[in-house]
Amino acid sequence: MTNQKTAFPKGFLWGGATAANQLEGAYLEDGKGLSVADAMPGGKQRFQILGSETFNWEIDESKYVYPNHRGIDHYHRYKEDIALFAKMGFNCYRFSIAWARIFPKGDETTPNEAGLKFYDQVIDECLKHGIEPVITISHYEIPLHLAKEYGGWKNRQLIDFFETYAKTVLTRYGKKVKYWMTFNEINSAFHFPALSQGMVKATGGRDYQNIFQAWHNQFVASAKAVKIGHEINPDMQIGCMIIYATTYSIDANPINQAETMIQNQEFNFYCTDAQVRGVYPSYQQRMFEKYGVKALDIAEEDLELMKEYPVDYIGFSYYMSTAVNVTTEEDDNVAGNLLGGVRNPFLEASEWGWQIDPEGLRIGLNELYDRYQKPLFIVENGLGAIDKVDENFYVEDDYRIDYLRRHIEAMSEAVKDGVDLMGYTPWGCIDLVSASTGEMSKRYGFIYVDLDDEGNGTMNRYEKKSFHWYKKVIETNGQDLN
Repeated sequence: MTNQKTAFPKGFLWGGATAANQLEGAYLEDGKGLSVADAMPGGKQRFQILGSETFNWEIDESKYVYPNHRGIDHYHRYKEDIALFAKMGFNCYRFSIAWARIFPKGDETTPNEAGLKFYDQVIDECLKHGIEPVITISHYEIPLHLAKEYGGWKNRQLIDFFETYAKTVLTRYGKKVKYWMTFNEINSAFHFPALSQGMVKATGGRDYQNIFQAWHNQFVASAKAVKIGHEINPDMQIGCMIIYATTYSIDANPINQAETMIQNQEFNFYCTDAQVRGVYPSYQQRMFEKYGVKALDIAEEDLELMKEYPVDYIGFSYYMSTAVNVTTEEDDNVAGNLLGGVRNPFLEASEWGWQIDPEGLRIGLNELYDRYQKPLFIVENGLGAIDKVDENFYVEDDYRIDYLRRHIEAMSEAVKDGVDLMGYTPWGCIDLVSASTGEMSKRYGFIYVDLDDEGNGTMNRYEKKSFHWYKKVIETNGQDLN
């Protein structure tokens, strides 16, 4: 397939993606408050610690390290980093605003001007280089105060706090920034609500009643952001953002096929149905019965808001597919992006056990577009790997190039299938702190950052082999993938 001509439209958005909490650092600088990400310890046990009975968002530096506090110092080096993105030819860059930079506790009514000025500078730097900003309003970093004092998104008060925050940033940047997303990987809460909903075991994070209530509150908040954005600038495009994992039955057994359908509904479609269609799906009541969810706290105007202000496009991450088997006792489970599944014998896996499936991306693009008929935007995709540098800090990352090439080929096939695909921003375009482990050793970037898991290194930036390959991909609008 490599030598076939690809089929990306003129004006296709090519770029890369990051998140404020994973690269900015400066975690208390210029009036910024603490976020939930600042309270997440680093290391391979991060998710186990966050999911424990006793974790309650307290920061204990005598016991843990917190790599997000320092990130890769993008807060002070954003000009250098954006210049490198421009050198690669990016025409868009997906990043997030740190809510706690704008409202340090989250429940204030007056924003922190220093935080607003920082993003003025980042946006202007992007535009200076001809790079279209694509901004996530809330990316796994709600203010820690909202998690500790209000219990996270299960509390309806967060709708008003988010509305104030969204109105502030959409008003401030809405004339310069066309593309926005409300909540990063909103459906991730189905498996792990600590990140996107700010809820842990101690604050009800294992109770599906709270998870579904928190989702409802986020759906309403998202609709309010869409309303605000369209009033500020009718051309503004505001999307949702989900994890999408193409899901297969392990075999033709109808029992596995039915379970695959159910898992698709629960994980891939529930949040998207609510945000894209603007109404709750027909299978909702059966889900509620399965998970012991009683009637939600829904205000009279909530459903009308959701219906009137659905999102304009679907942003999603795609790293892997998953397989379903409920008919045998075999325990052959594999890891994944907040979800696993059984091992698919037809696929290889990354060093972290994520099953690599480019053809699954084409399938997923078709599934999403057929279901919703709204533009799609792949805002995360990539290969986390341990990179080896030579004496000049050069990384020969052919494995990353191969991964991305195969996924771009699959994207091209989906476009030929008739899918309306807006753009592609591979994850972690510059090496940054991993969300799952808080480590630097799991690297995704086209740019190597000299920093190890213990915090040692110069933080200098170096172009990898994939940097020059991706530059050529962008220059040719996806035609040259060799």
